[in-house]
Amino acid sequence: MHILLATDADWIVDEITAALGGPDTSFTVCRDGRVVSPVVAKRRPDLVITDLQVGSMGGMAISLALRNDESLGTGPTVPILMLLDRQADVYLAQRSQADAWLIKPLDALRLKRAALGAIDGNGVFEGVPVPPVAPIEEASDTTDDTADGSESETSAEEEPAPAG
Repeated sequence: MHILLATDADWIVDEITAALGGPDTSFTVCRDGRVVSPVVAKRRPDLVITDLQVGSMGGMAISLALRNDESLGTGPTVPILMLLDRQADVYLAQRSQADAWLIKPLDALRLKRAALGAIDGNGVFEGVPVPPVAPIEEASDTTDDTADGSESETSAEEEPAPAG
């Protein structure tokens, strides 16, 4: 696997290479966001990980530029994992067309899960509330016979039907 990392922070390079590095993994580090698109077109990485703040061109602009290149046919389709600085940055990440994002601080387990999620299309989107699942109501039989032996007032057309 080849990972392109767009960041100008040494600690992020260290965290990501330690968490995702291995004998079958190589890295290219771009410390200037403006060079990411041409490097992606040339190297065709399996994953792009971009910091939200990267010197002259931030992660949102990098992500949108890569998606633009992809739509124009001048660059490959590549999964993008964005690293956010804080919860409030989720708003930007949702508009960036990134395949996954994490909120710092980082840890190896979350990095691996997010990287694999971005690659296989099951993105990890931290900070996005998951809507609660409504409880399933049990269906009751409303056609019970009444005490006098007649059917209840609910007709068959009005009966609730259990799903599945």
